[in-house]
Amino acid sequence: MGNPLPWYHRGLKFQCTGCGDCCTGAPGYVWVNKKEIQTMAEALGITISVFEEHFVRRVGVRKSLIERPNGDCIFFSGKQRNCRVYEARPLQCRTFPFWTSNLRSEKAWKELSAHCPGCNRGPLFSCRKIESQRRKKTV
Repeated sequence: MGNPLPWYHRGLKFQCTGCGDCCTGAPGYVWVNKKEIQTMAEALGITISVFEEHFVRRVGVRKSLIERPNGDCIFFSGKQRNCRVYEARPLQCRTFPFWTSNLRSEKAWKELSAHCPGCNRGPLFSCRKIESQRRKKTV
């Protein structure tokens, strides 16, 4: 009998609009690993130790980017509505919106779509591509 197909087996459309809504709002975590920290530090032209001192917090044994008091990512520019390290952004950011939490049900996707203008627009991502993104580990 095999596994049933996921509800998104025909694919989903997504195209980032650059609105920055996924970088702002409620507090949370943007998990980062050593390689991602190194890549972002290089993009900013600073040492890893300086990067960690200014932009990283420890959460148990893991590391996350710090946030501003309003919950916005430290690298999000509200004035320019962009990411200061976009090309070097962490995997967690690169795989959005194809996270397990957003794909758990059609209802979850619809809830995300109400806040993310890129959902249900743009190119169609195949189920295979979505699953590839969903399965990538951030740490």
